[in-house]
Amino acid sequence: MNVRRLIPATAVAGAAVLGLTTLSACSSSDAADGRSDGTLDVVASFYPMQFLAEEIGGSHVSVTSLTKPGVEPHDLELSPKQIGSLSDADYILYLKGIQPAVDDAVGQAGVKNTVDAASLTTLEDHGTEVDGHDHGHDDDGDEHGDDHDAEDGDDHGHEHVGADPHIWLDPVKYAEVAKGVGTSLEKADPDHAADYRENTAKLVDELNALDTAYKTGLKDTATKTFITTHSAFGYLAERYGLTQEGIAGIDPEAEPSPARISEIHQVAEKNKATTVFFETLASDKTASTLAKDLGLKTDVLDPLEGITDKSKGADYLEVMKSNLAALQKALGAK
Repeated sequence: MNVRRLIPATAVAGAAVLGLTTLSACSSSDAADGRSDGTLDVVASFYPMQFLAEEIGGSHVSVTSLTKPGVEPHDLELSPKQIGSLSDADYILYLKGIQPAVDDAVGQAGVKNTVDAASLTTLEDHGTEVDGHDHGHDDDGDEHGDDHDAEDGDDHGHEHVGADPHIWLDPVKYAEVAKGVGTSLEKADPDHAADYRENTAKLVDELNALDTAYKTGLKDTATKTFITTHSAFGYLAERYGLTQEGIAGIDPEAEPSPARISEIHQVAEKNKATTVFFETLASDKTASTLAKDLGLKTDVLDPLEGITDKSKGADYLEVMKSNLAALQKALGAK
């Protein structure tokens, strides 16, 4: 991620003190309102965490997301009130490594029931190119595996960006995280443990069905290579035997190097790519320019970092199905 986006720890600490002081003087904070109706006050860092908390928590939780719809999560800066509200939460669900401001604020909050989704599965190193051909996963999956060596994700000299946090774009990994979230909610609120177990099982079944749809829908395609402005789909590529060719890195607004643009030209021609994908929360300028130069189409492949009125679906499952349809079209599914 760009260094320009990192918020100094001292600034966050100072804001935390200000936020805590402000909220302690108020008798009707949002967090207090959440607890007054008997629900568990849950703070989620951004949409993929919010979706899990809402689906698994059901009627027993009151979920607030730190990232408002339409805000690019990587760019998030927290207000003193948001930072202060974290310490009043009953439960925090976040994903370390994607939002530096949140990582720092969570560390200051000191909430007992704090869950880092990245600790519930295995992160892998991915660069701009992720080739799933040689290490596609078995049909049965690997519930706690996917322990590829660092070189699996990027061993062709492309930009190396390190641990990839976009675990929610692989339904199998997301299901692993869902199971961990369910268990943690049972511990945080044992009175409703049975409901959390039931909700978790239902969500995992839905994610397993989504995984099956992707396996079936992408099994036989004219090409396995897709080009995207945001290198967020490495786990998805590995899971379903595809090759992600990212124009830039995991930061959606990073500028691609001239060498990478030249390389993408060669890749597109060699692998008969048809489409340059862009996302809903960032500019499509790079995708449009590259597609025009190459004579290719453009389309949306949503990294699901937030749901807006531009999203092709009302929730995670619907948008993932839209992504599958877009990939099938671009890859020439048979």
